[in-house]
Amino acid sequence: MLKLKTKITELFNIEYPIIQAGMVWVSGWKLASAVSNCGGLGLIGAGSMKPELLREHIQKCKNATNKPFGVNIPIQRGDAEKLVEVTVEENIKIVFTSAGSPKRFINVLKENGVTVVHVVPSVKFGLKAEEAGCDAVVGEGFEAGGHNGLDEITTIALIPQLVDKLNIPVIAAGGIADGRGIVAALSLGAEGVQIGTRFAATVESSAHPVYKQKVVEAEDNSTVLTLKKIGPVRLIKNDFAYRALKAEMNGWDEEKLKELLGKKREMQGIFEGDEKEGELEAGQSSGLIHEILPVKDLFQKLLDEIVEVQKRNNRIINY
Repeated sequence: MLKLKTKITELFNIEYPIIQAGMVWVSGWKLASAVSNCGGLGLIGAGSMKPELLREHIQKCKNATNKPFGVNIPIQRGDAEKLVEVTVEENIKIVFTSAGSPKRFINVLKENGVTVVHVVPSVKFGLKAEEAGCDAVVGEGFEAGGHNGLDEITTIALIPQLVDKLNIPVIAAGGIADGRGIVAALSLGAEGVQIGTRFAATVESSAHPVYKQKVVEAEDNSTVLTLKKIGPVRLIKNDFAYRALKAEMNGWDEEKLKELLGKKREMQGIFEGDEKEGELEAGQSSGLIHEILPVKDLFQKLLDEIVEVQKRNNRIINY
């Protein structure tokens, strides 16, 4: 039986250092509990939830698993404080923060015994997260789906630099969708991985079937990083993505781009399945995803792939 013991498995008291990203309109209690039940760490994505809906998902997740799970909270949300309050009231002990400074809520979370992990796109923000008191960071390369860092640093370049500069554990994210990516990330010095798009295309994901199918159909060049002036976001190419690209090329300012984006376009694409006008947020790893599996089957597939990669490495590397 495969055993993977790292600082991250010890930090979260989990069996495998595999974390399912907290994704808007994708990762509710069904996905999070399924991942946790397999020995990884499931995260409820609070970014698309009102506080009371988050409470409902937390309570349902508690009923569906007795394993550790956490909540991802985008700090820039207007109701982020209420989301934190609900999370603390429900006695959740693992919180991943993103899209803002973790300093805003670090004290209240720490006072309530919460392990805090922050998502960072660069060494600069990794050091700030460590200074703020975070227990670990997720280093997310710009291969990742959804919102990305302005510096566009790749995962393979970012992770070893974070490992060299930080004293807290680093979790790798961006472009990881199979056992090869997991082994590669651990080889770079990461203590675990966070996987988004691959878990978005599972049976338990709350994303629309049309969105899942678009991920499965995607190839290596099917995504694009756009809307850089108002916050880079990686999408599957569609009518909206092409219009956004054209607008940027024509020099549209931030205000006009925000008007083009409008509201709830993420929900329109991911949750409602509008394949033309919605934001179909997905990573470059989409090209590695060819089927929609139940989480249990996917998890076993990842573990089997890790073993095969290690066997191959042992054949290649002779000491």
